[in-house]
This record gives sequence, structure tokens and C-alpha cells, in this order.
Amino acid sequence: MLNRRSTLALLSAALATPRAAFAAAAQEIMWEDLIPPGVRYAEIIGEGEIDLVNDTWNPIYDENATKLNAALDGAYIKMPGFIIPFEISAAGVTNFMLVPYMGACIHTPPPPANQLVMVDSAQPWPGDQLWDAVWVTGRMRTQLQSTDLGQTGYAIDADEMEIYVW
Repeated sequence: MLNRRSTLALLSAALATPRAAFAAAAQEIMWEDLIPPGVRYAEIIGEGEIDLVNDTWNPIYDENATKLNAALDGAYIKMPGFIIPFEISAAGVTNFMLVPYMGACIHTPPPPANQLVMVDSAQPWPGDQLWDAVWVTGRMRTQLQSTDLGQTGYAIDADEMEIYVW
């Protein structure tokens, strides 16, 4: 049985414990998890056409490219990817697109919407680490959104980022 002093000590310790210790662990996901169950990856890449003038392939996506995994809406997740910055300052990047592979959206046609994620980060990511793969942890939302680089299907409010270690 706890006496009054033990109870007060226990309560004081609980109040002094960081809130992060009580936070739920992030669900680790990968890019294939962004595709809804029952839709195969091959079904999100539609036909395409070759642009002979610019020597590129232009994909033509069908409705599967914008189908999102509703189970991830509101989920606290951790996922890897590469950064395509939208807002950069001396402190670093706070608004960016998370993409599945290096150079997506810049040197090649963009991946489909359900393979692109907009990220708003509470803490700037250093500008000298933009080429590194990163882990992004935060609350995910399903949200179709158009950008200059492509249509995104998801958004994350990131509260933590770190270098992705292979």
C-alpha cells in the first residue's frame, strides 16, 4: 500500500517525465503502403508516350494514380524519402515534397500523386543535407494537392526528421 509520501513522489515523477515518453510509437511505413490495399503498383502507372523532342517519357496516369490509402489519414507515421525543397532559408528547409527516389519530379516526370508527400516541418532541415535520404516522422493526412512539380496525395506535419541509415 502506498503512503502519502510515496504517492506524491510517484505523481511528481510522472509530471517530470517528458511527454514524448508517453507518445505512441510511429508506425513505420514504406512507399508501397501509400497505395490502397487491393491496388497493385503496376496499376498506378498508366500508359505513356515518348517526347522525342525532349527525349523524355511522359506518363499518362489513370484514376488509380490518385487512389489513396484511407487507413493512413490521421496516422502517426515514420517514412523514408528524399527532399525536393519548396521553401528554403539560411536556417534550412521547412516545406518540401518527400519523394521515393533521388531526382523524382526534377529530372524525370513526377511519380503519381499517391507516391508524393507534401511535408511541413516544425524544425528546419539543414540545407547542406538536401541530398541525403531522410526519415520523416509526423501526422499524415490524405490530401490531393497540386504543385508546380506534380500532384501530391498525402501531407505530413513533421515533428521529427533524421538521416535515413541504409
